[in-house]
Amino acid sequence: MGFVTVRFFAGATSTLSNARENACRSLTPDPIPAALQNVEAPNFELPDAQGRMVSLHAQKGHPVAVNFWATWCPPCVEEVPSLESMALTLEGTDMRLLAVSVDDDWDAIRRFFVKGTKIGVLLDKSHTIPKTFGTTQYPETYFLDGEGHVRYYFANLRNWSKPEAVACLESLR
Repeated sequence: MGFVTVRFFAGATSTLSNARENACRSLTPDPIPAALQNVEAPNFELPDAQGRMVSLHAQKGHPVAVNFWATWCPPCVEEVPSLESMALTLEGTDMRLLAVSVDDDWDAIRRFFVKGTKIGVLLDKSHTIPKTFGTTQYPETYFLDGEGHVRYYFANLRNWSKPEAVACLESLR
């Protein structure tokens, strides 16, 4: 009986792992930039809307989605509602969503989110942080595992409101 139980749980774990990996594949990730393969993602420390400094390395131990965007970017604007949906789904979990804006100031972001947002928006006035990731277009999103390594990369907009998006991020614990 013990053997059957062990086989059952091993099979269930394998099935769950495959399902989560398939969830990531269904999002059609792009190849991870060479500079980010098998290394820790570049750290950054940026302010949130309340002026608190948020460090990427402080998120270690948690799966993190890092999105680079701007209010003046049409595909980014199109993507934001699905990021908002993802942020609502992640609320109360150990997973993080950091949306790094390359706008020039908080005024543009506040006008964009008139009713507020659950998205963890950070502002990079210097516009240098995306370059450290190799970002050349907006939006671009990186899924980091709990160790801080980029595991998936997505160029251009995606629908982050799909359950597969959260399942993929969840698989990176």
